[in-house]
Amino acid sequence: MYLKGEKVLKAITDDFYLKEFKELKLGQIHLLLRNYKTAIKYYSKWNYNNTEDSILKRNVFHNIGLCYLHLKDYKKSESFFEKEFIFIKKKDTLELISYKTDLANVYYNQYLDDDAIPLFKEAYDLAKRYSSIELKHNTSKNMAIVERNRKRYKESVAYFDEYVKWKDSIWNRDKIWELTEKDKKIAVAQKQQEVLLKEEELKREKVVRNGLLAGTSGLLVFIAGLGFFYKKLKDKNKLINQQKEALSVANATKNYLFSVVSHDLRSPINSIKRQHEQLAKHVANKDMNAVKEVTNSAIAVTESTSHLLNNVLHWSLEQSNQLIFERSSYALAPLLDQVLFDYEDIAESRNISISQDFKEGLLVNVDKESLKIVLRNLIDNAIKYMNGAGSIDVTSSKESEIQARIEIQDSGIGMTAEQLAKVNSLKDLSIDKIDRSKGVGLGLLLCQTLVKKNQGALFFESEEGKGTKAVILVSLV
Repeated sequence: MYLKGEKVLKAITDDFYLKEFKELKLGQIHLLLRNYKTAIKYYSKWNYNNTEDSILKRNVFHNIGLCYLHLKDYKKSESFFEKEFIFIKKKDTLELISYKTDLANVYYNQYLDDDAIPLFKEAYDLAKRYSSIELKHNTSKNMAIVERNRKRYKESVAYFDEYVKWKDSIWNRDKIWELTEKDKKIAVAQKQQEVLLKEEELKREKVVRNGLLAGTSGLLVFIAGLGFFYKKLKDKNKLINQQKEALSVANATKNYLFSVVSHDLRSPINSIKRQHEQLAKHVANKDMNAVKEVTNSAIAVTESTSHLLNNVLHWSLEQSNQLIFERSSYALAPLLDQVLFDYEDIAESRNISISQDFKEGLLVNVDKESLKIVLRNLIDNAIKYMNGAGSIDVTSSKESEIQARIEIQDSGIGMTAEQLAKVNSLKDLSIDKIDRSKGVGLGLLLCQTLVKKNQGALFFESEEGKGTKAVILVSLV
């Protein structure tokens, strides 16, 4: 496919007004094909002084640095990585991790361990605070290799254990996607089978009428036999009922997750499709302001879809006891800071201000990652139901001698009395409690489940048109 892409791009004439964009794409193709010298040739035709797009500059400098790294021209590679760093903002965690890792490899390949190892460690520490499982997986692997080469085998084994844990998490996530795809194919096959059966049903009606009498007689015999076996199996009813109940819960969970994939994803996918069509139209009209507007809208839809898939993943892992859960002692304020940091750009793009007031010195006994999942869901909901510009206030305080209190107050649309009663009445948690018309979705159910596992409590205070306050109570150390 890369070769086909190269052929199409080369067919574009040199008088095309986006000629440099064409060269950059050709450079990217040859980088992916590992033709590093050819990639550099195309990238060198780009004049970065002709653009003010800092993201584009950062990405191109990064790719050129990678080419020189693979060609073992470490001096030039380092030079381009340093150029990339100029355009990386402090809050761009993903880009910082990539930059530090690549620059560390430049030094490590030159046996400059004193320069390389601190960078590997900084990338690893940043990845621990970032949501990407792949980054945690890669950076922990790097640290395991570094410590092994330093003959610090105890530390290497610890990093390797962490690497294996994240590798298993990636496998679980990909397995859920694979199962979802299989379920979709099965559903399509079932629908096709239903159509065929309907056609055959019309043909069989005449035969069925003639065989009705014989069928009735057979049914009576079947009922008599069923009564006999029922008497024999009466002692096993209790076990059968328990299995039936468990099967019903599992079936309801499967049906709901399938519904999420087949129904809830349809709207954002169609929306992204329409936005791509609009994007193509605006590019053809050279309306760059409209291109930026459509791109921002597409990013928002993608974020919402990613949030939905994360909830499906976390719920599935939790229900199958595969979600890693380890309660330990953590400082609450830095943990809240980490979560809010990831929402600064999103909130700013929607004219939503986020303020915070954290009581310092609070140590809580929680599973850090599951509490982050709860906080992200609640902040996502606050942004989602904001109805335009507004504010979100996040505070922490000491509720009692044994509990800390976290409040997330928004100025959004609020909830009706019926919706508030519904979300505050969730005590026995199961998939059949979901009723999105009353504000109870998979995300809220997941929040209640994880807070309960942390031996805490979650409840809401709200008034329609005046915003919502989510309150989380967790144990103090």
